[in-house]
Amino acid sequence: MSADELAALAKVLKNKCGSGGTVKDGVIEIQGEHREVVKGYLEQNGYKVKLAGG
Repeated sequence: MSADELAALAKVLKNKCGSGGTVKDGVIEIQGEHREVVKGYLEQNGYKVKLAGG
């Protein structure tokens, strides 16, 4: 995924979560506890999701 595509996806996820966030080193970081919202959105849009960490 290009940097522009990643930034666009991050913007959509931040809007879905009503939260802030950033893209850092090719990773989207969303502030707060929104794992299930992000997971649901990504799966709905054809992404394979594996939750990690706590």
